Amino acid sequence: MTDIADLIQPDRGQDATTIHLVPQADCDEFTKSLSASQRAQLSAQKFDGSPGQVAIIGDGDAFMAAGGVANGESLSPYCLAALADRLPEGTYRLAEGDPGAAMFGWLTAQYRFTRYRDEEKPTGPRVLLTKQVGQIDAIRAEAEAEMLVRDLVNTPAEDMGPAALQAECEKLAKVHGGELNVVKGDALEQGYPMVHAVGRAAARHHAPRIMHLTWGSENDPVLAIVGKGVCFDSGGLDIKPAAGMRLMKKDMGGAAHAIALAGLIMSAGLKIRLHLLIPAVENAISGPAFRPGDVLSSRKGLSVEIHNTDAEGRLILGDALTRASEQEPDLIIDFATLTGAARIALGPDYAAMMARKDDTANALIEAGKANGDEPWRLPLPEAYREYLKSDIADIVNAQSNPYAGASVAGLFLDKFVSDGTDWVHFDTFAWRPYAKPGRAKGGTAYGLRASWHMLKSRYG
Repeated sequence: MTDIADLIQPDRGQDATTIHLVPQADCDEFTKSLSASQRAQLSAQKFDGSPGQVAIIGDGDAFMAAGGVANGESLSPYCLAALADRLPEGTYRLAEGDPGAAMFGWLTAQYRFTRYRDEEKPTGPRVLLTKQVGQIDAIRAEAEAEMLVRDLVNTPAEDMGPAALQAECEKLAKVHGGELNVVKGDALEQGYPMVHAVGRAAARHHAPRIMHLTWGSENDPVLAIVGKGVCFDSGGLDIKPAAGMRLMKKDMGGAAHAIALAGLIMSAGLKIRLHLLIPAVENAISGPAFRPGDVLSSRKGLSVEIHNTDAEGRLILGDALTRASEQEPDLIIDFATLTGAARIALGPDYAAMMARKDDTANALIEAGKANGDEPWRLPLPEAYREYLKSDIADIVNAQSNPYAGASVAGLFLDKFVSDGTDWVHFDTFAWRPYAKPGRAKGGTAYGLRASWHMLKSRYG
């Protein structure tokens, strides 16, 4: 993980380069405040205050920086990100105000994934000063959680298989004093039959398993977090085309979100009894692979007819959600890179969210808006439950029509959550196909900070 430990520091009046944030509507006024030489420099850089623009302006023997921001924009999480990415190594402070929430984007803009190569032109650290010293640790923790998701998702499947996800859970348990139980082999087949069926075709070193980490007082409300850990998805016997398989290392992105969120919760000491469940498999092709037309048993006792082996994520989540429900939780949140339909509906910038309770959904949306991580709610329509009817089993795993794919997948999961339980499902892309300031191309988190800030409010 990128080392961000010292990139935000307390402002004690030390020497620092000044940053001016310039809304486009105020650019003329800002320009008039400069000397003739400085105005010429600004003009040469074609700076007009457009969001994301960065200009460096000579100021005597030193320089100052200007960054364009949207009109009326307060210090949002990413308003300093372009500056953090493009300014020279050094120490900086804002000309007016304190960076506040913008510290998050300052940190994430300096993320680099360098596991497999060194940067050709390594850039030194850009340090930001703040007088809000009490916020530093909290902002840093959120940025590190975001970067953990990025690191896990960016890592290729051979190095991020089920055993590697288990190692991440072991690390969490060790650091925070949690208890980890790992189920695999015959016990997995008996207790979590759908997890076993999906993963049984994989090579031995990628054998399927489910991790169950518990933490916190048994007297506190139970929060269950479930993450889809399909470490690579070939599609199974309903094999994906090459283009569809290219990014399937990211199919464990739900597990990455769940692990990162659990880390935030334990680090902050929220007053909850945490159950983290990570079913981890590779959906591979070999003799033991499960087949279209098979009928699988499940932990809940429902029989599931397989219409498509490429709809495997919902199968492993079904068993995990059943186990989570057995704890009679106050709330269940699951994260999964579940459907292409969600991406078609919402594009790459929003996590699709489904929820049983309006109050919980609204709290997540508001927390997301306030922190630059807004989810978009999709419905769980009763009218579409008929799409999951089977002629020979209790339910099918994939509909035979092209309609409402994300919601129908959510309705499948709903079958495995106990009645009346407050439950939220995030259908997250876990990938950014193009970069934005503070948000690198590649693995990324969606819905993570919305969930974290909602949970802090609910249980803090």
